[in-house]
Amino acid sequence: MTPDQNLALYTKLSGFRLVVLANRLGCDTEVSRKLHERLLEGLEAAAGRIRTIMALEWSVFAGDDEYAAYRLEGETEIFRRFTIILLDELDIDFDTHEYRINGDDWCGALTADYTGVDIDNPQLIALTDDELGSLAPIIKDITRETSITVSASRVSYIRCSGS
Repeated sequence: MTPDQNLALYTKLSGFRLVVLANRLGCDTEVSRKLHERLLEGLEAAAGRIRTIMALEWSVFAGDDEYAAYRLEGETEIFRRFTIILLDELDIDFDTHEYRINGDDWCGALTADYTGVDIDNPQLIALTDDELGSLAPIIKDITRETSITVSASRVSYIRCSGS
């Protein structure tokens, strides 16, 4: 992205932060407050990444840091993959048949007994617009205008019918 695009993105992120702050005043449940707080944290982290990218762009332009171009490339790649996670994060290692939730310890999903082998990984279930409440349109706007993915999912241990 160009410096102008980065500045525009930073401005959008700051604007969305203000919208979420204002929207948080209407929270009536602890879950809603938690979702708002996590979204605010994510928007602040994204804005911080953009500030870092803009500073590196200036270093490259000024030529005062010989490694700035490499760091800029790395920061840009990290930002392309940036995701704001509001509730649960699920990592599954399909090679070892293990999973972890929200960065906790790895758990085994593979069981075996006389009836055979069973692999029972949990699943992520996206929150509905009703569950997200007033955040649903804000999240859609953030994704549409900034291309930042916002994950609002919870872990479910319910097995699918095909397992």
